[in-house]
Amino acid sequence: AGPAESRPLLLDVRFPHENEYVALPESVLIPLPELDERADELEALRGKPVVVYCHHGVRSLDGTAYLLSRGLQAVSLRGGIDLYSLQVDPSLPRY
Repeated sequence: AGPAESRPLLLDVRFPHENEYVALPESVLIPLPELDERADELEALRGKPVVVYCHHGVRSLDGTAYLLSRGLQAVSLRGGIDLYSLQVDPSLPRY
C-alpha cells in the first residue's frame, strides 16, 4: 500500500523455475548465484529499501548480506514466500 516510490523493492533470489511457479507481485528476479555478475543492476537500487526473498528465507539471508556488503539498504523476508503464503496471502501456491 502507499505510493509506489515509498514501497520497498522486492528482490527474488530464487531460480527462474521457482519464480515462474509463484512470485510476489512486482518483484524483480535476480537468482542468488547471479548477484555478483549483475551487480550493475543492483546499483540502480541504491538509496531504496530492498526486501530480499526466497522460498524459506535461507538464500535471502545470503542475498541480503551481499547487498549490505555493497552498501545497499536490504532486509530478508523471514520465512520466505512459503511463510508469506501461509500468513499473508493464502491464494499464493505453495511448493
